[in-house]
Amino acid sequence: MTLEARPAAGGALDIDLRRVSKAFGPVEALRDISADVRAGEFLSIIGPSGCGKTTLLKIIAGLIPATAGEVVIDGAVVRGPGPDRSLVFQDFALLPWATAQRNVEFGLRLRGVTAAERRETALRYIAKVGLAGFEGAYPHQLSGGMQQRIGLARALAVNPRILLMDEPFASIDEQTRRLFQDDLLRLWAEERKTIVFVTHSMEEAIYLSDRVMVLSPRPGRVHQLFKVELPRPRDQRGVRESGEFAAMVEGLWTVLRKLQ
Repeated sequence: MTLEARPAAGGALDIDLRRVSKAFGPVEALRDISADVRAGEFLSIIGPSGCGKTTLLKIIAGLIPATAGEVVIDGAVVRGPGPDRSLVFQDFALLPWATAQRNVEFGLRLRGVTAAERRETALRYIAKVGLAGFEGAYPHQLSGGMQQRIGLARALAVNPRILLMDEPFASIDEQTRRLFQDDLLRLWAEERKTIVFVTHSMEEAIYLSDRVMVLSPRPGRVHQLFKVELPRPRDQRGVRESGEFAAMVEGLWTVLRKLQ
C-alpha cells in the first residue's frame, strides 16, 4: 500500500508520539508508541481487543498522562486537555436533559462564547451533520445515529484542529454506519482537521484513512503502519467494489490474524 503525501491542511496540527508508554499499576497497557500524524491526515488505529487503542487516544487528548514518553502537538508537549483537540465518544455522551442545540453549545458555553454566537454556531453544525430541524429534540427522541451526529456536531462546534474519535460508529446499524462514514469524509474535506480514529473494523479503517496504525496485543506497540492508496473523494460503491480495496482489507486481515 502506498500513499502520496497530502499537503498540510490549513489550521490542522501534526501529532508526534514519542515512545509513549502507559501502565495501570502492574498492567502495562502501552509500550514505546512512536509515530507521527501529519497535519490534516486521517489516521485510523486498529488492533486486538485490549491492546490500548482507547488509552492512546485519551493520552493524546490529555485526559490521562503517559507513564513514559510524551505527545507533542505542533511542537508543544501535551500536559492536559486543550482547545486544539476534541474527543468523540462511542457512547455519544450527550446531556440527556438538554436539547440537541444545547448539547452542541455545551463546549462553547464553557469557553465563554456569547449566547448569540453559540446559537449561530450550533445551528450551523447541526445543519452540517444533516439534522436541521431537530435542534429542539432531546437525546431520547433521537435515534442512535442521530445522537452520534449531534456528538460530532458538538465536537466540531468548538473548532478543534485535531478530532479524536473512539469507535464512534460501533453502536449503529451497518446502513447508518456507511452513510455516516461518507458524511465524516465530507466534513473532513470541508473542515481540514487532523483525525485520529479508533475502530475494530478493517473495512472502515481502509475506507476512511490515509494510513492505518496496527497495534500489537497488550502491551500495545506499533506493529505496522499501512499506507492506503485509494483516490479521494471516495464513495462506498466505487471503492468497496474495487480489487484494490479488497486486497488492502485482506492484507490488513492477514496482519491482524497473526496477532490474535
